[in-house]
Amino acid sequence: MDVRDAVEADAGRLSELTDAPSDVMRNLVHDRTVRVAERDDDIVGFVSYDARAKTIHVTQLEGEPAVCDRLLEEPVRFARGEGMSVELLVPEPDEVVQSAAADAGFTRVGSGPLFEGTPTVKYRLDG
Repeated sequence: MDVRDAVEADAGRLSELTDAPSDVMRNLVHDRTVRVAERDDDIVGFVSYDARAKTIHVTQLEGEPAVCDRLLEEPVRFARGEGMSVELLVPEPDEVVQSAAADAGFTRVGSGPLFEGTPTVKYRLDG
């Protein structure tokens, strides 16, 4: 599996992975740091994140368990290099991302906001 920066042309595949419109995914690629995981030239997952103050905020993480584990390494590596913390909001039913957060050493720090009516859990990894 290879991990690389996302480009605008990836928006269609990111849309398929999330059921979000392509234009939303295109904006994501422009507005955030987005890294994609590829296997046999097919995008199998992605992570998006941005930095504010002393914290990296992971805004989306998509893929199967091993892909999420690998992709979460990207913002964690960046945060460690900059002496920053990482925060991640996970929809309650998303066991794949919750497991990836636990595998990466994140601590569950409480409830997050509702996202489109779905409760979220807030995870944090201090840098």
